[in-house]
Amino acid sequence: MAKGLREIRNRIRSVTNTGQITRAMQLVASSKMRRAQDAATSGRPYAVLLSRILATALRGLDLSGDFSHPLMQDRPVKTRGIVVIATDKGLCGGLNSNLFRFLNKNVPAGTPAKFFTVGKKATQFVARSKRDLVADFTVSDRVNFSEVRPIGEFLIKEYLAGTIDTIEIVLSQFKNTIVQVPTMTPLVPLGNLEERMQAQFAAQGKKEEFKLLEDDREMSFAPDAGTILEGLPALFFKQSLYQAILEAKASEQSARMVAMKAATDNAKNLVDSLSLEYNKARQAAITNEINELAASNAG
Repeated sequence: MAKGLREIRNRIRSVTNTGQITRAMQLVASSKMRRAQDAATSGRPYAVLLSRILATALRGLDLSGDFSHPLMQDRPVKTRGIVVIATDKGLCGGLNSNLFRFLNKNVPAGTPAKFFTVGKKATQFVARSKRDLVADFTVSDRVNFSEVRPIGEFLIKEYLAGTIDTIEIVLSQFKNTIVQVPTMTPLVPLGNLEERMQAQFAAQGKKEEFKLLEDDREMSFAPDAGTILEGLPALFFKQSLYQAILEAKASEQSARMVAMKAATDNAKNLVDSLSLEYNKARQAAITNEINELAASNAG
């Protein structure tokens, strides 16, 4: 019986230590979560405004027909370009597995596609599934635009070179602390931007509709539209990629905080259960010793 009590005590000590670790990880994730959520939500208005500016300008230019840009032009899709944004570390519940399951469903193995990854878990998955991995990137938890700009420039270079015919982003879209939804967002080519943003608003469950800037004035460009707006599509793409990574980081920290809280709660429940088992075993041992002592005295 003493051996059994010792084993239970060791288990209680081990589970308690584990619970302390998961509690510390929960607190760290909670701090990062608030920062990541603030960054993601505060970046959304700018991303929407930039898309409204670009869509409004393009509608005006469509009427004049004096502007074209490689990122705007549709072309036959021979090879898709897929950007997968996942986490660098695990311990975030089913976030990554749900994302990879979604990717397998929407881009089955054997699809003509080249992959670009952000996050070590995404890199490992693409390599493990024997997909065509072109490049992998990592970004810090405090995502800076300076980290994302080289990724965007590399993707644009691959698109202009004809290596890929689309740029589509697969990520876990942040909705709230509990809910993160795997999504695929096509970004390039940027044609039909207005329709695409309407669909994105609907997918995100937003009540309002995507609207162009309300300005009926006729647009004129000097020296010409191409010179003025040459960099706007690329800027919009880089900003959209930056916002997508912010959303993925918010999803990661939220999922990790929830997972660590669940682990901490489970450890506490297990300790309570083991403590009850230990007390029962200890009481049984004491009762047995009393019975043996009484029997010995009676004899």
